[in-house]
Amino acid sequence: MAPRRPIHQATLQLTAGAAPVAELGKMLGQTGVNLVEVKRRYDEMSAPQRGDVVPTVVTVFDDRSFALQLRTPPTSFLIRRALGRDGSARPGHDGAGTLTRDELRAIAVRKLPDLNTADLDAAMRTIAGTARSLGVDVAD
Repeated sequence: MAPRRPIHQATLQLTAGAAPVAELGKMLGQTGVNLVEVKRRYDEMSAPQRGDVVPTVVTVFDDRSFALQLRTPPTSFLIRRALGRDGSARPGHDGAGTLTRDELRAIAVRKLPDLNTADLDAAMRTIAGTARSLGVDVAD
C-alpha cells in the first residue's frame, strides 16, 4: 500500500464544540472529505474549550482521509476575553482598557505552544505588542 499524500491543507478558525458545517463546506467541500466526520471529530477534540475560537489545521490526504491539529485561540480573542470587551475602534487614539501583568502572563502561558519562542518574557512582550495594536494598555 502506498503512503498517504497530503493534497490539501487549510487552517480554520471555528467555535470550539460547535463547528458550523457551512464553514467547513466552504473550505473543504472541493476536497471530497466527509464534512460531517470532520465536524464530529473537531467538536469532540475541542469540547473542553467550548465557547472559545479554536483554530485547527485540517490536512486532507489523497485517499480522502484527514488529520486535525488544534491550535491555541488567537491572541486578540484572549485579550478581548480578559478585558471583557472589544478592542479600540481607533487604536492609538482611544483606549480600550488595561491588562494587568498577571492577565498578560496568563495569556502568554496559554499561547506559548504556538509562539516561536520558549521564553515566557519574550512571549509576554509579543502579547503586549498585540494588546497595544488593539488599543489596550499594559499595566506595569
